[in-house]
Amino acid sequence: MKNKALNLRISERRLNKLRLYSAQNDKTMTHVIEDFIDSLEVKNGDSSSTPRPVKPTV
Repeated sequence: MKNKALNLRISERRLNKLRLYSAQNDKTMTHVIEDFIDSLEVKNGDSSSTPRPVKPTV
């Protein structure tokens, strides 16, 4: 699997919370975020890496 980069803008408070949680659970911030993403349920049950097109709402 080829890794990709993700740039994310979050508040300093949230970043500090992520850092603290990561340290308390002996995980990297990347691992914490990956665990969260893996816990998300998608409606079609597909966890493929290919994004589906989004229908614009009019």
